[in-house]
Amino acid sequence: MNLSELINLKYVVASVLYSVLGILILLLAFWIIEKITPENLWKEILEKQNMALAVVFAAFIIAIAIIVSSSIHG
Repeated sequence: MNLSELINLKYVVASVLYSVLGILILLLAFWIIEKITPENLWKEILEKQNMALAVVFAAFIIAIAIIVSSSIHG
């Protein structure tokens, strides 16, 4: 068994491509939520130290990440 049988370049490229696609979808979801909420989430979390909003937003990001990973994985 040689190295080319262990690591198939097609699968490595697909993995990297799907990872980048998932990150882009996650960033797009963050941007959409930032735009539809009445307050600036980033300012509210960082400057005003709104821990409740940070926890809710973290749960949202985790949920979107699970959905994206499930849809990419099949």
